[in-house]
Amino acid sequence: MKGLLGLACFGALWEVLPRLGVVPEQWAPPLSRVVRALLVEARERRFWDAIWDTLVTWALGLGIAVMAGIVVGVVIGAVPVLRTATASTIEFLRPIPSVALIPLAVVLYGVTITSTLVLVVYASFWQVLIQVLHGVADVDPVARDTASIYRLPKVRYLYWPTALPYIATGVRLAASVALILAVTGELVIGSPGLGLQISLAQSGGAVPLMYALVLVTGLIGVAANVVFRLAERKALAWHPSVRREVPA
Repeated sequence: MKGLLGLACFGALWEVLPRLGVVPEQWAPPLSRVVRALLVEARERRFWDAIWDTLVTWALGLGIAVMAGIVVGVVIGAVPVLRTATASTIEFLRPIPSVALIPLAVVLYGVTITSTLVLVVYASFWQVLIQVLHGVADVDPVARDTASIYRLPKVRYLYWPTALPYIATGVRLAASVALILAVTGELVIGSPGLGLQISLAQSGGAVPLMYALVLVTGLIGVAANVVFRLAERKALAWHPSVRREVPA
């Protein structure tokens, strides 16, 4: 309820401040004008095509990053020698901004969705990998010894249950990062999607439409976060961090 109240206050300020002249209406139109522009644009097929292109880039890049992050994280985390040997490399590569790879991606793949996909995968991969490494390292020594005694498959009975909460957190963080990089890549590179439409609206002076498209990207981000949180709670209903206490 408080969250909705905060959104309502933000919307009210967005509507009132330009009309009072606090911010220039030419460059910061009221919310009502932005909504009208959005309703008009929603009638055009290019609008839905742009949303689809962004969602495909986001989902595909996120899926690749999650799968790669889990596999690489479990392999490295399960072998102490590998973890020690790769620690400095990971710490070197992880802070590199994905946008710094834009020139390389464009040279290799041109102005295509593939270039944006490279940025999405690179940025999202580290979010998952780091969480998986922490999860594998958090295995209970007693559980490790028990699995060894009974010769249980370590990935299934040891690493996966322990790392799953960490993986869920990593996927949720990676989802937000993936969406940011998808739109950023479309803006800078010019690959198809909402980012490209935002750039075209800005260069064409369609300021209300530009804000409307930005608003759509924000709504997609909120929706994705809600979906991943619900999925996390369902998948981890057994875990103490999300399990609700049963009334006596």
